[in-house]
Amino acid sequence: MKPVIALVGRPNVGKSTLFNRLTRSRDALVADLPGLTRDRHYGEGRIGERPFLVIDTGGFEPVAKDGIMHEMALQTKQAVAEADIVVFIVDGRQGLTPHDKTITDFLRKSGRKVMLVINKSEGMKYTSVTAEFYELGMGDPYVISAAHGDGVHDLVNEALDLAFAQRPEDEEELEPADRGVKIALVGRPNVGKSTLINTLVGEQRVIAFDMPGTTRDSIEVPFERDGKHYTLIDTAGIRRRGKVFEAIEKFSVVKTLQSVSEANVVVLMLDAQQDISEQDAHIAGFILESGRALVVAVNKWDGLTSDKRDQIKMDIDRKLDFLGFAELKFISALKGTGIKQLMTAIDAAYAAATANLSTPRLTRALQEAIEKQEPKRKGSTRPKMRYAHQGGQNPPVIVIHGNALEGVTEPYKRYLEKHFRDTFSLVGTPLRIELRSGKNPFAKEQK
Repeated sequence: MKPVIALVGRPNVGKSTLFNRLTRSRDALVADLPGLTRDRHYGEGRIGERPFLVIDTGGFEPVAKDGIMHEMALQTKQAVAEADIVVFIVDGRQGLTPHDKTITDFLRKSGRKVMLVINKSEGMKYTSVTAEFYELGMGDPYVISAAHGDGVHDLVNEALDLAFAQRPEDEEELEPADRGVKIALVGRPNVGKSTLINTLVGEQRVIAFDMPGTTRDSIEVPFERDGKHYTLIDTAGIRRRGKVFEAIEKFSVVKTLQSVSEANVVVLMLDAQQDISEQDAHIAGFILESGRALVVAVNKWDGLTSDKRDQIKMDIDRKLDFLGFAELKFISALKGTGIKQLMTAIDAAYAAATANLSTPRLTRALQEAIEKQEPKRKGSTRPKMRYAHQGGQNPPVIVIHGNALEGVTEPYKRYLEKHFRDTFSLVGTPLRIELRSGKNPFAKEQK
């Protein structure tokens, strides 16, 4: 699982600047959920071959008793609880403040591994910028400039080393040889994820167990159905480390991100008894960005009137229209209805996501699409598509080669996507198309 780094500090010390540098974007938000927008953002970063998750928090007032600062403090405390490593950022130009001391007291009591980082240090000598911060008793501070990138690479590498050092040495040995299709169940709290797992496992009379060596919060449940092996990744498990702050919503973005990245197929569970919320749409959005195969399961479908069912279907079509590639299944996790159809859809999504598409078949499908509808001209030139080949799996990537392909419009790319999807029955998986102008790298040079 990807390690998690939380950025914590008082306002205006450069947390967001460092976040944007680590995620290599000005607005690299993986999740922007209601109640989190002002103070807690999630992104993915990478140093060399080492990926990680990073959490940006708002200005931290640990002792705030009410109002917006209290809410922001709760969100920051939650980020600390979710993190492997806490990066405590202070301002080297402003120097040590009483506010920094208050944050230090909280972090020391949290039990998390904390790295003290002095930001805005460009042009300053190490000894002069660090001297007064030794008063915090947090060891040797790291000196960086988030704006200029000075010291950031070494800081992140050290943070990742510390994160992995805290994990069990035999973590890799605990992975089973054949986990089968890995299925992540994600959705809002109380949507029925745990009930669905119990129903799936109970039908097969197998023993569910917490698999060690995964994440702090996810629970992996292996089971077998119709001779096929699966592993369910439950994101609804009770946190094992630290106290859960009761006032904070139990939905954990970190758990969901980690589970999605580990999965072959994601089941997005919706509650038929509730309206489709912005939170549902945001969860769906980063599943789509991850490129994972997807099945949408609408739970608690039993007992609804036909009018209510029609209303829910319309609501899903309107608010989750960007998930048109995914199969929609209506189930009752409690009563076990619709489970067979759900598993069939999961198998189909996995098969589509991992399909092997040969170059001759893809090229024939491309030519068929062009014969039905040619791309529009751009000026005096019409894009010429010569052949296609597969560039990746999960999600499938189709690479099209030709000339003047920069003139291909987005609507035509969507047309090609639909044609390939229909031709190869690619249901339940995103499909990505890449256009490359130039000569055929597979063909021998001809004079």
